[in-house]
Amino acid sequence: MSTTSTYVNPSHPAETLRNRVALVTGGTRGIGAAISRQLAAEGACVAAGYWRDTQAAEKLQASLAAEYPDRLATVHEGNIGAAADCRRVLHEVIDQHGRLDILVNNAGITIDKTVARMSDEDWQRVIAVNLSGAFFMAQAALEHMLERGTGRIVNVSSVIGETGNIGQANYAASKSGLFGLTKSLAKEAIFQLNRSGRPAGDGIGLTVNAVTPGFIATDMLATIPDKLLERIRSQIPVGRLGAPEEIARVVAFLAADQSAYITGQIWAVNGGLDM
Repeated sequence: MSTTSTYVNPSHPAETLRNRVALVTGGTRGIGAAISRQLAAEGACVAAGYWRDTQAAEKLQASLAAEYPDRLATVHEGNIGAAADCRRVLHEVIDQHGRLDILVNNAGITIDKTVARMSDEDWQRVIAVNLSGAFFMAQAALEHMLERGTGRIVNVSSVIGETGNIGQANYAASKSGLFGLTKSLAKEAIFQLNRSGRPAGDGIGLTVNAVTPGFIATDMLATIPDKLLERIRSQIPVGRLGAPEEIARVVAFLAADQSAYITGQIWAVNGGLDM
Protein backbone atom coordinates (compact mmCIF):
# COMPACT_ATOMS: atom_id res chain seq x y z
CA MET A 1 0.00 0.00 0.00
CA SER A 2 1.22 3.50 -0.71
CA THR A 3 1.25 6.09 2.06
CA THR A 4 -1.13 8.30 0.09
CA SER A 5 -4.82 7.51 0.36
CA THR A 6 -6.90 7.57 -2.81
CA TYR A 7 -10.59 7.46 -2.00
CA VAL A 8 -12.69 5.77 -4.63
CA ASN A 9 -16.22 6.38 -5.82
CA PRO A 10 -18.46 4.34 -3.49
CA SER A 11 -20.64 3.43 -6.46
CA HIS A 12 -17.77 1.23 -7.66
CA PRO A 13 -17.06 -1.10 -4.72
CA ALA A 14 -14.92 -3.35 -6.91
CA GLU A 15 -12.25 -0.64 -6.80
CA THR A 16 -11.89 -0.41 -3.02
CA LEU A 17 -8.99 -2.90 -2.95
CA ARG A 18 -7.56 -2.23 -6.39
CA ASN A 19 -3.81 -2.91 -6.59
CA ARG A 20 -3.71 -4.51 -3.14
CA VAL A 21 -2.19 -7.91 -2.34
CA ALA A 22 -4.07 -10.05 0.20
CA LEU A 23 -3.08 -13.30 1.90
CA VAL A 24 -5.96 -15.33 3.33
CA THR A 25 -4.95 -18.31 5.47
CA GLY A 26 -7.34 -21.22 5.17
CA GLY A 27 -8.47 -19.32 2.12
CA THR A 28 -9.66 -22.08 -0.20
CA ARG A 29 -12.74 -23.46 1.58
CA GLY A 30 -15.73 -22.24 3.59
CA ILE A 31 -15.46 -18.77 5.09
CA GLY A 32 -11.89 -18.47 3.79
CA ALA A 33 -12.92 -19.09 0.20
CA ALA A 34 -15.71 -16.54 0.52
CA ILE A 35 -13.19 -14.01 1.85
CA SER A 36 -10.78 -14.75 -1.00
CA ARG A 37 -13.55 -14.25 -3.57
CA GLN A 38 -14.81 -11.05 -1.93
CA LEU A 39 -11.34 -9.49 -1.80
CA ALA A 40 -10.76 -10.44 -5.44
CA ALA A 41 -14.14 -8.98 -6.41
CA GLU A 42 -13.10 -5.71 -4.81
CA GLY A 43 -9.88 -5.57 -6.79
CA ALA A 44 -7.22 -7.39 -4.76
CA CYS A 45 -4.67 -9.90 -5.98
CA VAL A 46 -5.34 -12.88 -3.71
CA ALA A 47 -2.92 -15.41 -2.26
CA ALA A 48 -4.85 -18.21 -0.55
CA GLY A 49 -3.22 -20.46 2.02
CA TYR A 50 -4.27 -24.07 2.49
CA TRP A 51 -3.21 -27.38 4.04
CA ARG A 52 -3.39 -30.71 2.18
CA ASP A 53 -6.63 -30.18 0.21
CA THR A 54 -4.89 -29.51 -3.11
CA GLN A 55 -8.04 -30.08 -5.13
CA ALA A 56 -9.94 -27.26 -3.40
CA ALA A 57 -6.91 -24.97 -3.74
CA GLU A 58 -6.51 -25.60 -7.45
CA LYS A 59 -10.24 -25.14 -8.00
CA LEU A 60 -10.24 -21.75 -6.27
CA GLN A 61 -7.12 -20.59 -8.09
CA ALA A 62 -8.57 -21.57 -11.48
CA SER A 63 -11.83 -19.81 -10.66
CA LEU A 64 -10.13 -16.57 -9.63
CA ALA A 65 -7.81 -16.67 -12.65
CA ALA A 66 -10.74 -17.14 -15.02
CA GLU A 67 -12.86 -14.41 -13.44
CA TYR A 68 -10.04 -11.89 -12.97
CA PRO A 69 -7.45 -12.63 -15.68
CA ASP A 70 -5.78 -9.26 -15.17
CA ARG A 71 -4.69 -10.20 -11.63
CA LEU A 72 -2.33 -12.78 -10.18
CA ALA A 73 -4.06 -15.37 -8.00
CA THR A 74 -1.86 -17.84 -6.14
CA VAL A 75 -2.26 -20.67 -3.63
CA HIS A 76 0.25 -21.63 -0.97
CA GLU A 77 0.39 -24.87 1.00
CA GLY A 78 1.65 -24.72 4.56
CA ASN A 79 1.03 -25.98 8.07
CA ILE A 80 -0.28 -22.96 9.93
CA GLY A 81 0.49 -24.76 13.19
CA ALA A 82 4.24 -24.57 12.51
CA ALA A 83 6.05 -21.26 12.97
CA ALA A 84 8.60 -21.93 10.23
CA ASP A 85 5.87 -22.76 7.73
CA CYS A 86 4.00 -19.56 8.60
CA ARG A 87 7.05 -17.45 7.87
CA ARG A 88 7.85 -19.40 4.70
CA VAL A 89 4.37 -18.94 3.27
CA LEU A 90 4.30 -15.23 4.04
CA HIS A 91 7.67 -14.61 2.40
CA GLU A 92 6.63 -16.81 -0.54
CA VAL A 93 3.66 -14.52 -1.11
CA ILE A 94 5.83 -11.42 -0.94
CA ASP A 95 8.31 -12.96 -3.39
CA GLN A 96 5.59 -13.84 -5.91
CA HIS A 97 3.46 -10.70 -5.57
CA GLY A 98 6.11 -8.14 -4.69
CA ARG A 99 4.52 -7.09 -1.40
CA LEU A 100 1.73 -7.82 1.07
CA ASP A 101 -0.94 -5.27 1.94
CA ILE A 102 -3.59 -7.38 3.69
CA LEU A 103 -3.31 -10.43 5.95
CA VAL A 104 -6.46 -12.31 6.92
CA ASN A 105 -5.81 -14.89 9.65
CA ASN A 106 -8.72 -17.21 8.93
CA ALA A 107 -7.26 -20.73 9.25
CA GLY A 108 -8.74 -22.72 12.10
CA ILE A 109 -9.53 -26.25 13.23
CA THR A 110 -11.71 -27.95 15.84
CA ILE A 111 -11.03 -31.06 17.90
CA ASP A 112 -14.11 -31.22 20.08
CA LYS A 113 -14.02 -33.21 23.33
CA THR A 114 -15.00 -32.57 26.90
CA VAL A 115 -12.22 -31.38 29.18
CA ALA A 116 -12.13 -34.80 30.88
CA ARG A 117 -11.49 -36.55 27.56
CA MET A 118 -9.23 -33.96 25.92
CA SER A 119 -5.64 -35.11 25.40
CA ASP A 120 -2.55 -32.92 25.54
CA GLU A 121 -2.30 -33.16 21.76
CA ASP A 122 -5.97 -32.18 21.29
CA TRP A 123 -5.34 -29.01 23.27
CA GLN A 124 -1.96 -28.12 21.82
CA ARG A 125 -2.91 -28.72 18.18
CA VAL A 126 -5.94 -26.41 18.26
CA ILE A 127 -4.01 -23.67 20.08
CA ALA A 128 -1.09 -24.06 17.64
CA VAL A 129 -3.25 -23.60 14.53
CA ASN A 130 -5.91 -21.16 15.70
CA LEU A 131 -3.87 -18.86 17.93
CA SER A 132 -0.12 -19.43 17.58
CA GLY A 133 -0.40 -19.62 13.79
CA ALA A 134 -2.18 -16.26 13.70
CA PHE A 135 0.58 -14.78 15.86
CA PHE A 136 3.42 -16.08 13.69
CA MET A 137 1.72 -14.93 10.48
CA ALA A 138 1.01 -11.50 11.95
CA GLN A 139 4.52 -11.19 13.36
CA ALA A 140 6.06 -11.70 9.92
CA ALA A 141 3.45 -9.56 8.17
CA LEU A 142 3.83 -6.72 10.66
CA GLU A 143 7.56 -6.51 10.06
CA HIS A 144 6.92 -6.10 6.32
CA MET A 145 4.04 -3.66 6.79
CA LEU A 146 5.95 -1.48 9.25
CA GLU A 147 8.75 -1.12 6.70
CA ARG A 148 6.17 0.17 4.22
CA GLY A 149 4.20 2.19 6.76
CA THR A 150 0.80 0.72 5.85
CA GLY A 151 -1.18 -2.47 6.04
CA ARG A 152 -4.23 -4.35 7.23
CA ILE A 153 -4.43 -7.41 9.48
CA VAL A 154 -7.83 -9.02 10.12
CA ASN A 155 -8.14 -11.96 12.51
CA VAL A 156 -11.14 -14.27 12.20
CA SER A 157 -12.24 -15.34 15.68
CA SER A 158 -15.60 -16.87 16.72
CA VAL A 159 -18.59 -16.16 18.91
CA ILE A 160 -17.49 -19.28 20.84
CA GLY A 161 -14.50 -17.23 21.99
CA GLU A 162 -16.98 -14.98 23.79
CA THR A 163 -19.48 -17.51 25.09
CA GLY A 164 -17.48 -20.73 25.50
CA ASN A 165 -19.09 -24.07 24.65
CA ILE A 166 -19.29 -27.58 26.07
CA GLY A 167 -16.70 -29.77 24.39
CA GLN A 168 -14.80 -26.82 22.90
CA ALA A 169 -12.50 -25.58 25.66
CA ASN A 170 -9.50 -25.66 23.31
CA TYR A 171 -11.36 -23.91 20.46
CA ALA A 172 -12.93 -21.29 22.74
CA ALA A 173 -9.57 -20.51 24.37
CA SER A 174 -7.85 -20.15 21.01
CA LYS A 175 -10.54 -17.86 19.60
CA SER A 176 -10.74 -15.79 22.76
CA GLY A 177 -6.97 -15.42 22.62
CA LEU A 178 -7.33 -13.69 19.26
CA PHE A 179 -9.11 -10.79 21.01
CA GLY A 180 -6.07 -9.98 23.13
CA LEU A 181 -3.72 -10.61 20.22
CA THR A 182 -5.70 -8.22 18.00
CA LYS A 183 -5.68 -5.37 20.49
CA SER A 184 -2.01 -5.83 21.38
CA LEU A 185 -0.93 -5.91 17.72
CA ALA A 186 -3.01 -2.81 17.00
CA LYS A 187 -1.34 -0.89 19.82
CA GLU A 188 2.14 -2.07 18.84
CA ALA A 189 1.60 -1.10 15.20
CA ILE A 190 0.74 2.46 16.22
CA PHE A 191 3.64 2.59 18.70
CA GLN A 192 6.15 1.41 16.09
CA LEU A 193 4.85 3.80 13.41
CA ASN A 194 5.15 6.75 15.78
CA ARG A 195 8.59 5.59 16.86
CA SER A 196 9.77 5.52 13.24
CA GLY A 197 8.53 9.05 12.60
CA ARG A 198 5.50 7.99 10.54
CA PRO A 199 2.47 8.95 12.65
CA ALA A 200 -0.32 6.39 12.45
CA GLY A 201 -2.82 9.11 11.46
CA ASP A 202 -1.06 9.82 8.17
CA GLY A 203 -2.47 8.24 4.99
CA ILE A 204 -4.27 4.91 5.28
CA GLY A 205 -2.37 3.68 8.34
CA LEU A 206 -1.67 0.19 9.64
CA THR A 207 -4.65 -1.36 11.38
CA VAL A 208 -5.40 -4.65 13.14
CA ASN A 209 -8.97 -5.80 13.75
CA ALA A 210 -10.93 -9.00 14.34
CA VAL A 211 -14.21 -10.43 13.10
CA THR A 212 -16.21 -12.89 15.22
CA PRO A 213 -18.57 -15.03 13.13
CA GLY A 214 -21.52 -16.72 14.75
CA PHE A 215 -22.91 -20.00 13.42
CA ILE A 216 -22.15 -19.98 9.69
CA ALA A 217 -23.40 -22.47 7.09
CA THR A 218 -20.12 -24.21 6.24
CA ASP A 219 -18.74 -27.76 6.28
CA MET A 220 -17.90 -27.27 9.97
CA LEU A 221 -21.64 -27.41 10.78
CA ALA A 222 -22.51 -30.08 8.22
CA THR A 223 -22.04 -32.94 10.69
CA ILE A 224 -24.34 -31.48 13.34
CA PRO A 225 -27.61 -33.44 13.69
CA ASP A 226 -30.70 -31.63 12.36
CA LYS A 227 -32.33 -31.54 15.79
CA LEU A 228 -29.32 -29.81 17.36
CA LEU A 229 -29.01 -27.46 14.39
CA GLU A 230 -32.63 -26.43 14.81
CA ARG A 231 -32.00 -25.68 18.47
CA ILE A 232 -29.03 -23.51 17.49
CA ARG A 233 -31.19 -21.60 14.99
CA SER A 234 -33.81 -20.97 17.66
CA GLN A 235 -31.18 -19.22 19.80
CA ILE A 236 -30.17 -16.82 17.03
CA PRO A 237 -32.31 -13.66 17.10
CA VAL A 238 -32.46 -13.35 13.30
CA GLY A 239 -33.55 -16.99 13.11
CA ARG A 240 -31.05 -18.42 10.67
CA LEU A 241 -27.44 -19.41 10.12
CA GLY A 242 -25.09 -16.89 8.58
CA ALA A 243 -23.64 -17.15 5.08
CA PRO A 244 -19.85 -17.15 4.52
CA GLU A 245 -20.30 -14.14 2.23
CA GLU A 246 -21.66 -12.13 5.16
CA ILE A 247 -18.38 -12.58 7.00
CA ALA A 248 -16.40 -11.84 3.85
CA ARG A 249 -18.07 -8.46 3.35
CA VAL A 250 -17.05 -7.29 6.82
CA VAL A 251 -13.47 -8.49 6.31
CA ALA A 252 -13.28 -6.61 2.99
CA PHE A 253 -14.66 -3.49 4.66
CA LEU A 254 -11.98 -3.59 7.35
CA ALA A 255 -9.29 -4.22 4.70
CA ALA A 256 -10.17 -1.11 2.69
CA ASP A 257 -8.16 2.12 2.75
CA GLN A 258 -11.25 3.96 3.95
CA SER A 259 -11.26 1.99 7.22
CA ALA A 260 -8.10 3.66 8.52
CA TYR A 261 -9.90 5.01 11.59
CA ILE A 262 -10.83 1.52 12.82
CA THR A 263 -8.20 -0.45 14.71
CA GLY A 264 -8.06 -2.79 17.69
CA GLN A 265 -11.77 -3.58 17.30
CA ILE A 266 -13.79 -6.81 17.50
CA TRP A 267 -16.60 -6.97 14.91
CA ALA A 268 -19.37 -9.44 15.74
CA VAL A 269 -21.26 -10.96 12.79
CA ASN A 270 -23.55 -13.42 14.51
CA GLY A 271 -27.20 -12.57 13.89
CA GLY A 272 -27.49 -10.95 17.31
CA LEU A 273 -26.46 -14.09 19.20
CA ASP A 274 -24.49 -12.14 21.80
CA MET A 275 -27.23 -9.64 22.64
